[in-house]
Amino acid sequence: MALIVQKYGGSSVGTTALIKNVATRVAAYRQRGDQLVVVVSAMSGVTDNLIRLAKDIMPLPSEREMDMLLATGEQTTIALTAMALHAMGVPAVSLTGAQAGIVTDGVHTKAKIQNITPRKVHALLNSGHVVIVAGFQGQTPEGQITTLGRGGSDLTAIALAAALKADLCEIYTDVDGVYTADPRIVPKARKIEEIAYDELLELAGAGAKVMQLRSVEFAKKFRVTFEVRSSLSGNPGTIVKEETKSMEDVVIRGVSLDKNQAKVTLTGVPDRPGTAARVFRALAEAAINVDMIIQNVSHGTGAPTTDLSFTVDKPDLLKAHKVIEALRKELNFRQIIANESIGKLSIVGVGMRSHSGIAARMFDTLAREGINIDMISTSEIKISVTVELAKAEAATRAVHAAFLES
Repeated sequence: MALIVQKYGGSSVGTTALIKNVATRVAAYRQRGDQLVVVVSAMSGVTDNLIRLAKDIMPLPSEREMDMLLATGEQTTIALTAMALHAMGVPAVSLTGAQAGIVTDGVHTKAKIQNITPRKVHALLNSGHVVIVAGFQGQTPEGQITTLGRGGSDLTAIALAAALKADLCEIYTDVDGVYTADPRIVPKARKIEEIAYDELLELAGAGAKVMQLRSVEFAKKFRVTFEVRSSLSGNPGTIVKEETKSMEDVVIRGVSLDKNQAKVTLTGVPDRPGTAARVFRALAEAAINVDMIIQNVSHGTGAPTTDLSFTVDKPDLLKAHKVIEALRKELNFRQIIANESIGKLSIVGVGMRSHSGIAARMFDTLAREGINIDMISTSEIKISVTVELAKAEAATRAVHAAFLES
């Protein structure tokens, strides 16, 4: 008998027919004697619809009330999943994140898990129940409902697997694993059998939609090996694990395109110590994640100024603009320019540590396609560039062909 944590994303529970399909799969595992904890997301499209409803009321709703609203999406799915199991004669109980013992900090819409006390989950498992847990949500020590950010159901599953010391963690989605690129953009993309935590971290951070970034960080920290696989087939998926020596043989593991980035530029910023720190401290205090950063010094006459550019997630653009506008008098910059028409293209692979010339080959490939590079950032195992959004998919196909199809 194994203790298994399974997570089903919104596309896997998007209709009642799909929920019944999930219940059938869960029942088969239970029939062979396994204990099951099942984490589910909101049904496909539900979260987006709730966000639209909120923004029909006001453009920048209270984050506390957004958490209260969005948490209802997963609660609908857990109840329906439990009912589907009941209809098959399988004892099942649905729990909210709070009822499952998930305690978070107080940062609404992007809360971090502080601890999990899964006593109730253990008790229900020991009494023969399948436990259905609402992903994406938790509760502060003061009793406030919080959500864990987009893709937070992945984090719920990984964290529960760690807390319960599960034998296996399976992340079910509508694709049968992690691919070398998004197959909808790159038809020749292929499934990866094994991938290191660090590689998937970089791919997730670069916009790959398979896993939430923080969930992979959590898995790495607590050494939770997990498998990404399809809920629509019985095919094996992609194993995510600690890095092994053989992984260095593959120079580039994958190519990722993030269309959800926006570029913010502050022009005419006085070039004095502490200015950039003030900008990014204010953004951090507002829980806005900044990705790529470029600063240029103007060499004109008079007091030196600089143009400061950085990228944020598109949903945070309005909030970021508001935070920076509040600094205008203090910093005395000239203007704020926002550009949502960019895509961030990244290549990732642990093999990049021991192979040279990767950046040059990537830039040559884009140049041959007539694609201009705007911003560049690198890590030990990743190179990212921003390009014009209209050319981003063509750029992705070209880079994939150069590195992964030869």
